[in-house]
Amino acid sequence: MLTGMPAESPRRTQEQRRTTTGAALLAAAAELVVESGVRAVTLARVGERAGYSRGIVTHHFGSKQALLDALAKASQGGFVPGIGDVPPGLDRLVLLIEGYVRELGRDGVNGRAFLLLWAEAATAAELSGTFRERDEAFRAELSGDVEAGLRDGTMRADLVPRDVAVAVLGQVRGIGLQRLLDPDAVDTERLSGAVAGQWRRALCAEAGADGEVRS
Repeated sequence: MLTGMPAESPRRTQEQRRTTTGAALLAAAAELVVESGVRAVTLARVGERAGYSRGIVTHHFGSKQALLDALAKASQGGFVPGIGDVPPGLDRLVLLIEGYVRELGRDGVNGRAFLLLWAEAATAAELSGTFRERDEAFRAELSGDVEAGLRDGTMRADLVPRDVAVAVLGQVRGIGLQRLLDPDAVDTERLSGAVAGQWRRALCAEAGADGEVRS
């Protein structure tokens, strides 16, 4: 029996290879969006950036539309870590807001690409449907937290869940766009706690007339 020979690494399955290739293509697309904007993204340029042929990109996504749809979903998924096990309600909503603003300061390529695509969606027909769907899912998540807070009595009874969701989404995305435009003007580490505290005071059922939360 031979000893000292390196063990052969198991061959990757077709699904593993496909997953790895797809992730590389999405990473390349995100880099192109950040560097040159969505109009610079083509299947050929994505393939070239990732080290593959255009045919591989077409095989994976079929079209630029499908590629951008996949990028939008991948770049926003799991954006705020650490809240998956927190039950819906006031605490989860405040943690989500705080975490979202803090993550905006990480300057990750995926996060920046998402914000640029989101801003572009206002005038780009190929993006508007995808981002309407993504925003509606986010608003539903936020509304669910408010509804839970109303049920358990931790949030003010006069709140309208949908209105709170629209306002929260608008604020956190607006902060993100400001940071893209002028990073030095937006201290997300400090701002994350301030914004989260403002929302807790605004939503909490125990807040007094001066907006302070009573223990």
